[in-house]
This record gives sequence, structure tokens and C-alpha cells, in this order.
Amino acid sequence: MNYIWIAFFVIAAIVATVKLAFFGDVEVFPAIMDATMESAKTGFEISIGLTGVLSLWMGIMKIGERAGMVEHLAKWLSPLFRRLFPEIPEGHPVVGNIFMNLSANMLGLDNAATPLGLKAMEGLQELNPRKDTASNSMIMFLVMNTAGLTIVPVSILAYRAQMGAAQPTDVFLPILLTTLISMVAGVALTGAIQRINLWNRPVLITLALFALIVAGMAWAAQVLSREAMGVFSGNVANIILLGIILTFILAGLRRRINVYESFVEGAKGGFHTAIGIIPYLVAILVAIAAFRASGAMDWLVSGIAWCVEACGGNGDIAGALPTALMKPLSGSGARGMMLECMQTYGPDSLAGRLSCIFQGSTDTTFYILAVYFGSVGIRRTRYALPCGLFADLASMVTAIIVANIFF
Repeated sequence: MNYIWIAFFVIAAIVATVKLAFFGDVEVFPAIMDATMESAKTGFEISIGLTGVLSLWMGIMKIGERAGMVEHLAKWLSPLFRRLFPEIPEGHPVVGNIFMNLSANMLGLDNAATPLGLKAMEGLQELNPRKDTASNSMIMFLVMNTAGLTIVPVSILAYRAQMGAAQPTDVFLPILLTTLISMVAGVALTGAIQRINLWNRPVLITLALFALIVAGMAWAAQVLSREAMGVFSGNVANIILLGIILTFILAGLRRRINVYESFVEGAKGGFHTAIGIIPYLVAILVAIAAFRASGAMDWLVSGIAWCVEACGGNGDIAGALPTALMKPLSGSGARGMMLECMQTYGPDSLAGRLSCIFQGSTDTTFYILAVYFGSVGIRRTRYALPCGLFADLASMVTAIIVANIFF
């Protein structure tokens, strides 16, 4: 991560120097500095903004822990997670935290997924013998997050409807297929590095269940109208989320614990976690801002587009590439790129649809790495970043193939 961070600034400086010396661009260096200052402010605001959500979900998880719900969930998931996370003791409560985080991601609930992920990372750090170095379990967990398996891409369907797409849900199945392949690719590479045998019954059964879910959601997308699909997608995730909260509270009452005091105790940890991630988040956002403001991102996109056309590929995909390249760096940046692409080329163009698939099929690798590892003081990330970026690459290639097949 150290060299990646340095590379962002060095490349930005080189590109800016070339633009000033050979193209007379006198605005590039001020633009870089303005962007870095603004991103530092944004990093602080994001961290502070997370305080309330972190406090809410860490409080709910504390209720779940004391009520025994997290422990029961861990035991139920033990056959699968024992294969994926062999370092975690059987039935350990952190398994429940991991499952809650991944479930929130699959349902498109970003605000809930982050605090649940930070809670899971805290549990993994307790099992970690080397406190400054990422464990194998931490890396597997991070890669599963960066792969961004999404079953209900609510926000993307809403954006397409707002932009006037003829059929906002037409990207639904492509996103499901792409994000599933991204998850499989990331887990497979990480498992190979960790020498985990993934060809076993629990893992294969889980893949089969995901395939059934994908098929079921695809059927629903075909049968329901776009209005009905939007209502369905928007409500299912939040009904499940509220159901989890009520289940934890009722389980706490059944165990005769002080639910309110448990919530408050857990919520206190949300504040400390939010403050702790500020320097890590500011560091990565500032570096990304310098890289983008220098024009290096635009040059990279243009180069890739030229290579695609030179190889006989469809040059129309070039308009969507900024979304794909920005997604590992910044979620809000990629969202802006997606909206800009749909506005420029049209939501029903190949580029417009492809940008939506890019946006919905992976997560922000650098952001997740900075926030999750930063929250527990991990400095040596080992092979976490390459594995996360491999999942991103698999998603990008799959998205292009799927988009050309469907559209």
C-alpha cells in the first residue's frame, strides 16, 4: 500500500509537469492542490458522518452478541466458514459478524455494511497474532467485500429510472452475473494463495444457492413491471434489515438483558472507530484526488480505448471505462462517472448500460482497504490489494463480455 500511495502522487506530478511544459496548461497544478485540499476535507466529513451509523449498528450488534444471536448464527454458518476461514475457531462469534456484513452488501445496504464490516474486522484482529500485519482471514474477508456481491442493486435501478431509461431493470441480470463471477474469482485466487481447498460440499452448495437466487431474481425482473420491481427491490432489503433489528431486540428481552444499556455500550465504540479511521481515509482520498485532477485518469482511459479499438473491439465501451477505473478508487467518483456516462451517451446506450454494470458489480477496493485495515491498525496488508484488484479486473472483463451479449 505504501508504494501504491506514493505512485499516485508521483504519476500525478509527472503528468502535470508534462501538461505544463508541453501543453501550456497553467491550471493543472492549482487543480491538483485544490483537489487534495477538498478531498482531505471530504475524508474528514465522511468519517464524522459515519459516526451515527457506526454507533447505531455497533449498538445493535452488541445486543445481538449478548442475546446470543451472533453466536447461534456463527454455529449455523460454521460448515461453510470453516472452509473459507480455517484460522477462525469453530463457532466463534466473528463468523456471525462477517455474515451480517456480507448480507448487507448483497442487499445493497452500504450504510449498514460498513459498520458491520468494521465490527467483523475488530473480531478478526482479536484472533490475529501479529497485530500490525493482515491475517489470512482478514485478507479473505476484505477480498469478499471488494468483490461486492450484490443481489439487489436498488440505487442503480433508481438512477436508471431517473435518467429516463426505457427499461431500468434491464441491467439487473448482467449485474448479478458479473458480481457473482467477481466474487468467485477473488475468493478462488485468495484461496489458492492460502492453499485452501474450495472444492468441498459446503462451498459448492453455497454456490448452487447463489445460482438459484440469481435465477429467481432474474425471473422476477422479467415478470414484474419496472415499477413493481423498483418497489420490490426497495422494500425487501429494508424489511429484512428491520427484521434483524427487531429479532435482536426480542432475543435480548428473552434473555432478560438490559437491551438499552447494551445498545449504548456498543454505540460508544462507533464513535471511537469513526475517529480512528480519519487519517487512513484522508490519506487514500487525497492521493486519488491528485491522480484524477492531474489528468492521469483521462490519459489512462484514452489509452485503453485506443488499445480496444486497435484490437478490433467495440469503441463504444470507452465511454464507460472511467466508471470501471474509478470504482476501486472512489464510490462517489464512480457514481458520478456513471451518471455522466448515461447523460452523455444515453441510459440505453451500450456505454450507459455498461457503466451501470461496472458500478454495481464491485466495491471500492482502496477505500475498503484503508478504512477496514486502518480501523484496527493494520499496516502490512500483504497480498490483500492484488487479490482485491484481481476481483475488480475479473469484474471489468466479465462486464464487457456480458454487456455485449445482452445488449
